[in-house]
Order: sequence, then structure tokens, then C-alpha cells
Amino acid sequence: MQSSCKAADLSVPAQATAFGQWVLEQVGAPDILVNNAGLFNPGNISTEAEGSLDEMIHVNLYSAYHLTRTVLPAMIIKKSGHIFNICSIASLAAYDNGGAYSISKFALYGFSKNLRKELMPQGIKVTHVIPGAAYTDSWSGSGIDPKRIMEAEDIAKMIKAASELSVQACVEEIVMRPQLGDL
Repeated sequence: MQSSCKAADLSVPAQATAFGQWVLEQVGAPDILVNNAGLFNPGNISTEAEGSLDEMIHVNLYSAYHLTRTVLPAMIIKKSGHIFNICSIASLAAYDNGGAYSISKFALYGFSKNLRKELMPQGIKVTHVIPGAAYTDSWSGSGIDPKRIMEAEDIAKMIKAASELSVQACVEEIVMRPQLGDL
């Protein structure tokens, strides 16, 4: 298999669809799809900038929706594959300053749960990954000690482990939090 990459703004439906088509041309039906496009802008519903919800819905939900819909027919024909949707602890409980972000992640979690139910008989697994704070570039400059939160690699290791199970087993949900709890 050739190694290549392609940049795309997955918040734009046409680009998400084009990227999905490119993936199908490169590798055919993917064995694993990780929907991990994400954006966090802090704010409360009453005070966040106008358009925050639209922007975060486009990045955090529509990116996964359109990309998944593009590659799904090939996965259904193949009757296999594993889709991982990177949700958030904010998908499970609202929190201060979470506003539109939490709403968009609740929506992604609902999409993921619905997709799991829909694809069970198709042989395609769906896992909702629900991490708490993990150190990525978005945390740099925040003043939070990187040792206080999870490493991004921790989440990757859990995804890899879930992807290696037998075809008869599906981890539906992975909830991960920093050892010292949420921030």
C-alpha cells in the first residue's frame, strides 16, 4: 500500500466528501475510520460569540457525518470495518464554559450511538471514544501541567486495542479520564 496524505477542511461538506472519495480511491473501503476533527472554543451559551454553535457543529459533527456517509457504502459492501468517533467527556455532562462545544459533542455522541445501532447487522463496528483532557497542541500555552492530563497516545493505544478484538466483539464505548479527574 502506498503512503500518502491529503489536507482537507472536513468542516466543509464538499471537502469531507472529496476526502472520503480520495480515501476510497487510495485504499478502498477503510478497515478503520477515526473521526477526530475537532474544535473547542470556550464560552457559555448566553455569552459566546454569535456563530459559535454553527462553527463547532460543522467541525465536531458534520465532518464525521459527511466523511462517514462517503466511505460507508464501500464498508457495507465489504461487511467489515471499525468506525471510532472521538467524542468528549463533554458528550456526557454539561460543564461551565462548555456551551456550543458541549452541544456539538452531545450531537456527535448521538450520531455515534445511532450509527452503532444501524451498522450492527452490517458487520461494521462503531465505538464512541469519550476522553477527558489529553495533552495536545490545544493545551499548549494554557498553563496546565502536561503531567496533570492524559497523553494523546493513551487514547491511540485504546483505539488500537479495541480494533484488534475478534469480529464477534465490539467495544461500544471507551471513557477515559485523567487519573486525578477532570479539570
